[in-house]
Order: sequence, then C-alpha cells, then structure tokens
Amino acid sequence: MGPDPDFPFLDENQRFDFPPPEKAKHHSVVAWGGNLSPGMLLSAYEQGLFPWYGEGDPIIWHCPDPRFVIFPEKLHVSKSMRKVLRQGIFSIKFNNDFPGVIASCSQAKRPGQEGTWINHDIIEAYTELHRLGFVHSAEAYLDGELAGGCYGVLIGKIFFGESMFSLKPNASKAAFISFAQMLFEKSVCLIDCQQHTPHLESLGAVDISRKEFLRLLKEFNHEPH
Repeated sequence: MGPDPDFPFLDENQRFDFPPPEKAKHHSVVAWGGNLSPGMLLSAYEQGLFPWYGEGDPIIWHCPDPRFVIFPEKLHVSKSMRKVLRQGIFSIKFNNDFPGVIASCSQAKRPGQEGTWINHDIIEAYTELHRLGFVHSAEAYLDGELAGGCYGVLIGKIFFGESMFSLKPNASKAAFISFAQMLFEKSVCLIDCQQHTPHLESLGAVDISRKEFLRLLKEFNHEPH
C-alpha cells in the first residue's frame, strides 16, 4: 500500500499533528496512514516519530519505548577504530553521494530481515528532504570507491539516524564515527538510533525511556541556538 494517494501533500513549511506518542497502546506504533511528503516527515521527526513499514502495509509511524540514543559523552571509539581513523584508511566525506548511500542501504542484507523497508517511496521522499537540506549523509571511500556510509535527518540539535551500510570492514563505523564527532562539535546534543542493535551499542548507544526521549526532544529543539 505505502503512501495514501488521497492524503494532502504537505510542503516543508506545513505541519501535521500526530496522536501523542505517550498515549500509544503499542510499545512502538503511534499511527498509520498519510504520506511521505516533506511536511509530513518533518512533522513526524519533530514529534519523535519515524516511518517504518513493510511491503503491502500503509505507512506505519513509530515511536519506540525504550529509545536507543547516543549522547556526546557516550560516543565510544574503540582502540582499533581509533587506529583506523588515525591511519586514514578511508577517505571520509559528507553529503558527497547521498543517492549512492541510500541506494546501498536499501540493498544491504540485515540479519533477521527479509527484503528492505527502504523502498522506492522512501528513497524518493528522503532524496527530496536531502535536496531541502534536512537529510545528510556520510561516506567512507576506499581506493576511490564508496565502501560504507550512513544517512539521517538533522533537525535543530538532534540527528535522527536512519540507516547505514558497509561493503568493507569498518567502513560504516568510520563514516558514522566521523560524522558523529562532527555533529557533536557543531552542538548537536543527541543522535537518535531508534532501536537497539549490537553494532550501535558498540558505538555507545544506550536505552532511554520514550518519556525521557520526548522530553529531551522538546528541550533540545526549543532552547536558543
């Protein structure tokens, strides 16, 4: 099913009020339906939600409890990764090849998952948000070839990580760590990793309650910049 063709298109200046995540009966699902227009996606992230749905489903809007996040002081760079970064094994760039990153993320095989949630509609929607300046990517190159990367949505002082991929060992970690360090240097207060994975836990992500996440979302994006 995917996006509802009858739902109004919202541009980047328009907003939609989702049901309060705090009142969700499910530990993650808050709402379903709508579309992936810029205003709809920005509304979701500003309210702590993100889209995640399978083929044949309507768009499902999630706000997990607990939420998996990285704080600046919690970012963990192992000795082996410090060596990789110090030696400059990968050439790291930002926003250099977003189409290549999201396409590679959509093709990445993930344990326990059949197919991908990064379908054509998702790619089209996030490519438009990238064009508008809200979605950013980090790329790791090896011998001039894209070897790994990640992308996500940056709103105010929070970066909402969406996906990453790696074609060479440590490539996605090199891209993510370099990007995270840059974001934290530029006063980003929180990286949202959405849900637990061992890979992100190794980088310093921790669980916090949905209530705490929503409080921080409001606090960080309403204080003076």
